[in-house]
Amino acid sequence: MIALLSVFFLLLTGLFTIVICYLIRGWNVIKRPEVKSAGFSTKVTVVIAARNEEEKMHLTIEDILAQDYPKHLTEIIIVDDHSTDRTSEIIGSYATKGVKLLKLNEDKPLNSYKKKAIAEAINLSSGDLIVATDADCRMGPQWLSTVVGYFEMHNPVMISSPVSYFEEKSLFERMQTLEFYTLIATGAAFIGNKRASTCNGANLAYRKDVFYEVGGFKGIDELASGDDELLLQKVAVIYPGRIGFLKRYEAVVFTHAKANLKEFIQQRRRWASKSVKYKDKKVVALVVGLWLFNVSVVLNLFLGFFNVRFFELFVFQLGLMAVLELILLLPVTTFFKRRELLILIIISIPLYVLYFVYIGLIGNKGKYIWKERLVR
Repeated sequence: MIALLSVFFLLLTGLFTIVICYLIRGWNVIKRPEVKSAGFSTKVTVVIAARNEEEKMHLTIEDILAQDYPKHLTEIIIVDDHSTDRTSEIIGSYATKGVKLLKLNEDKPLNSYKKKAIAEAINLSSGDLIVATDADCRMGPQWLSTVVGYFEMHNPVMISSPVSYFEEKSLFERMQTLEFYTLIATGAAFIGNKRASTCNGANLAYRKDVFYEVGGFKGIDELASGDDELLLQKVAVIYPGRIGFLKRYEAVVFTHAKANLKEFIQQRRRWASKSVKYKDKKVVALVVGLWLFNVSVVLNLFLGFFNVRFFELFVFQLGLMAVLELILLLPVTTFFKRRELLILIIISIPLYVLYFVYIGLIGNKGKYIWKERLVR
């Protein structure tokens, strides 16, 4: 029995190794692309769904208004999703600067208010390229011109661009940033390996005609989340080779990590809930395999109290994880100019194992809180 368990755990460890090597390859395959810097012709609509964002909404709007992309080619539509604070008032105060406010007014409960908000904004839009971000994000002045410059030079139908946490106030938030880079690198790596699967809706652009071609959010609108990667997966079915990852620092959008463990768990439950709608069942199987690998790490620690062989395997697995994560994240943190975070690998990996196992158990069960709503 001990021998069989050891072999099974080693097979899972081999799977983990193969996956990380796949991610390392995919990230490194993507090079810093050349982008057009002048002579733009694409009409762009920046779309934001906002709910109770009075604290930071004005910062996001100011950053978008400060973009160096031609103003006559820029449209900004912000949808107020039934806010109970001053969000709508703040958005409306920018009307003279061309910011359009659309108020979501739904009498009946929806499964996904955010998807509805984005779809309504797209219906109202006049742009050919939709650029979606979030109401609490910050961006540099070259963000939009970099995205469009890539679009006009390389002709993708969808562009996944990098997102980073910033302004961390605690060790917990810095650990989230490092872990978040693994998620961003995963999305980029899958695109680099010509198998687009994940992305982040805080920095996602796509052709409006393609959005309609794939049926918009139809078929994925029963989940509160998934306006990003589930849409990407629909596009990937029709245009598998025309989804790009924009690996330029000028294109980075910045947001904040969660301030406490409760908010972090709620966020990750929401993200995990999307997996039930993944069309590519090979990706689902891969995620399950990685979850089982992390379970094996926990089991090896527990079984190590009864047999030293399991404890040795536990130490080997943690050591391997640390080495492979370092190899993966060294170029990623270099890209984001945050290499100092790598030291946190030592303490973050054991905690990551525990949280990944826990989220895998509860991610698709029950309900969670998002934007002060109880959703599923």
